[in-house]
Amino acid sequence: MTENTAPADDAEAGQTEAGPDDADQLDAEAGQTEAGHDDADQDDAETFPRSYVERLRRENKRYRDQAGRADNYAQRLHAELVRATGRLADPTDLPFDAEHLADDGAALTDAIDALLDAKPHLAARRPAGDIGQGHRGTAGGFSLLDTLKARV
Repeated sequence: MTENTAPADDAEAGQTEAGPDDADQLDAEAGQTEAGHDDADQDDAETFPRSYVERLRRENKRYRDQAGRADNYAQRLHAELVRATGRLADPTDLPFDAEHLADDGAALTDAIDALLDAKPHLAARRPAGDIGQGHRGTAGGFSLLDTLKARV
């Protein structure tokens, strides 16, 4: 009875004797994944050491941080260039556009012109003429001492 149970155990375990041609075929089938790629391709993709991958991730994080700071600086530069023109009451009224930062400044000027044509109430307002405040000169100025002398 022991002779009959041994072959049954091998068959249940899925082990069969195979010739040299069958072994090559089984190895080829075992080397392929469900997606149809060879295990050799996957092994190549997973051969980077952990320290190398961590170094690449730190480097990429540093580049992302630099890009974020560059975007922040570009927006601040845009607001200051708009403020320097003095044409808008609030420089943040003109939305940020990287094209406005061109060397010649024509794009920024055109954008401000278009915004002021569409919304003239956003223009900077400056008082002009005599508004009754500030230094008015010394001729005919008021003197408290002269007023007190005249009353005594």
